[in-house]
Amino acid sequence: MTLTTKRGTVALADKRMSRVPSLVADLASPAPTVRTKARKALVTIGRLAVPSLIPLLAHRKPHVRWETAKALCGIADPLAALALVNAMDDRDSDVRWLAAEGVAALGRDGLPPLLAALLERARSSWFCEAAHHVCHTLVKKKKFGPILRPVLAALKKSEPEVGVPPAAYAALAKLRKLS
Repeated sequence: MTLTTKRGTVALADKRMSRVPSLVADLASPAPTVRTKARKALVTIGRLAVPSLIPLLAHRKPHVRWETAKALCGIADPLAALALVNAMDDRDSDVRWLAAEGVAALGRDGLPPLLAALLERARSSWFCEAAHHVCHTLVKKKKFGPILRPVLAALKKSEPEVGVPPAAYAALAKLRKLS
């Protein structure tokens, strides 16, 4: 018997949730095919998997962080926004890139944590590089151009630690006015 609610079928959600722990464990498998299959299944499960995935962005193994960032990018749930922004400063460049892709995929939902982080992390060249990618991607979507162009310009300058925080602060204020 299943119970249908506004959110869908409870029994189906329970079945999906019961698979999450084993799929999350499979992300650490040494076999790439096992990891890929697990990641794709987690993306299919969607937002129900996000709380279990977020802690894995801090895993000691880079391939686990990569698979996690790739899954969260595919799910594109705002709950992962802050975790993805934090992963934009990962020591592995591939993880940073995927985290930036994930923040860009969130669109407007990814901007507040990104801009807030730029206030504090403008000294990190890794973070600024990832933030540049997010801003560049979102500026192409005309809707975010007026807000992000000054941030993008500041990220391109030789001393981003000087120009980025004020630009990010102004962009954050503009974004809040739109809400």
